Amino acid sequence: MYLTEKRAEFADATLRSHRSRLRHFAEWCDEQDVTNLNTLTGRELHRYRLWRRDDGDLSLASEKTQMDTIRVFIRWAESIDAVQPDLCQKVVSPTLTGDDNVRDVMVDAEEAEQILEYLRTYEYASERHVCFRLMWRAALRRGAVVALDIKDYDSGEQSLQVKHRPDSGTPIKNKSRGERFIALSDDTCKVVDAWLTDQRPDVTDQEGREPLLATPQGRPHPTTIQTYLYSVTKPCFSTGKCPHDRKIKECDAAVDRTKASKCPSSLSPHALRRGAITYWLSSDFPETVVSDRANVSTEILSKHYDRRSEHKKMEQRRKFLDNI
Repeated sequence: MYLTEKRAEFADATLRSHRSRLRHFAEWCDEQDVTNLNTLTGRELHRYRLWRRDDGDLSLASEKTQMDTIRVFIRWAESIDAVQPDLCQKVVSPTLTGDDNVRDVMVDAEEAEQILEYLRTYEYASERHVCFRLMWRAALRRGAVVALDIKDYDSGEQSLQVKHRPDSGTPIKNKSRGERFIALSDDTCKVVDAWLTDQRPDVTDQEGREPLLATPQGRPHPTTIQTYLYSVTKPCFSTGKCPHDRKIKECDAAVDRTKASKCPSSLSPHALRRGAITYWLSSDFPETVVSDRANVSTEILSKHYDRRSEHKKMEQRRKFLDNI
């Protein structure tokens, strides 16, 4: 009932996140034989918090995200008399201070270029090559890559158009505010052109659209994009070496692409995006240019994506202030 009601309010990605977090709560209720939320108490919610923390080995920021979702759910449950009145006030969520909710994990420029060189040499114009290059060079979100159609790419003008199409199954973050044109380089266009000419499967999606990035089954799922990124960011992919002293031929993360996330050093699409944005800022791109290209506000850019040190920022400012 909760998810059905929130479908009109939440973006698809947010709805999936709430469904995933509440699935853990439902599992705990089953284990504790909680069959009626009308009897749920603050003490039991605290026990759930401790259980979820240990079961998921959660960081403080992740624990807060989990419990904040529970509070929203309990508040909704109050509105239909499904729990005791004011129970949401008893949902305890961690208070984050300083940089507790900021992550520094990212793909740095040297790693990205090493991966691109490997893909250029051994998987030229493959789906993984196109995906990684677009996400690194354009800082595209996972959902934006999934949403691209062939017609959104203009080889002559060397550009991509990111569009919000919720009615045909490809919403993007920030909805219409996330729509934008993105300029591409000669090299990126050559890779995309080769993909479209030689390797892209001749398929349409369920809506009859032609996805730019495609699998034999049609438009890739967001988890497919995530798998691509995990599989190419594990160190053994581009270096042939394991920093964790594992035997590569015996490592599930190394030999099975679908299990690449099990590598402690593999990184997510968000880490790639964070790395790309940090690289642009470190290369003296103006913040407004980076903000527009990556579709992120300057405030969020500074808080969640910019991983430059304060000393690095000072040295960059120095270039513009020599005469002051």
